Amino acid sequence: MGLFELLAINAAISIACFVALWLIGIAIKDVTFVDSWWALGMVVLALASFIETGPATPHKIALTALCVAWGLRLGIHLLLRWRRDGPDRRYKTMLGKAETERHWGFAQSSLLLVFALQAPLQFVVSLPVQLGQAAPSSAPLGLIALAGLVIGVIGLGFEAIGDWQLMLFKRDPANTATVMDRGLWRYTRHPNYFGDACVWVGLFLIAAETRYGLWSLPGPLLIVFLLTRWSGVPTVEGRMRRRRPGYEAYVQRTSGFVPWFPKRI
Repeated sequence: MGLFELLAINAAISIACFVALWLIGIAIKDVTFVDSWWALGMVVLALASFIETGPATPHKIALTALCVAWGLRLGIHLLLRWRRDGPDRRYKTMLGKAETERHWGFAQSSLLLVFALQAPLQFVVSLPVQLGQAAPSSAPLGLIALAGLVIGVIGLGFEAIGDWQLMLFKRDPANTATVMDRGLWRYTRHPNYFGDACVWVGLFLIAAETRYGLWSLPGPLLIVFLLTRWSGVPTVEGRMRRRRPGYEAYVQRTSGFVPWFPKRI
């Protein structure tokens, strides 16, 4: 299968899935579940690429296994959080604003502001697991790919532990008005986002040893941008500054993204 044929088939699969999910969102008047599809959709694209590109090779196995492990863990975590906590206020506010200010209905606003935006972003971020499988080689993993696998596994563990620690913290009613600064959160304000970035940098390094893998560089660059400059860190920190009185002090002593020892103030 050629490169462009692979990408075209995967794009069609992605669009079909997003359209189906959009229709479900219209039916239940909630789009919060799209957060879990951000991860689960990557799994679908990785598995589709694995099937479409022929026999299994070391690079294909490493790319698909790491992506599936990351995507299932995060996707199920976010899906359970949605079922436990209900609709996300971010989406309710955004779609409600579109309805009052632009006079858009739920179907139009959810399509244009949520699904039509996330679909291309997801496709670009997932380029390492697509392009890295487009020209499979039987060669064993080289040093770059092995380094990427190590970085990716560390990132997966870092993200999973950070989410688990935060979940336990939130379950305690005594922590309602306090700031999470324990465990991994003592060394970075966003261990989950840092781990997420490491996974996709690792996937890129694995893909970089393949014929088309270097062309997937926009994927890790985009996810790092999204996490640090757009929908990740800025959104969370803006909300925390408004709601948690001790968050400013936490910001002053704790690394913003890359883990490091806290400053003494």
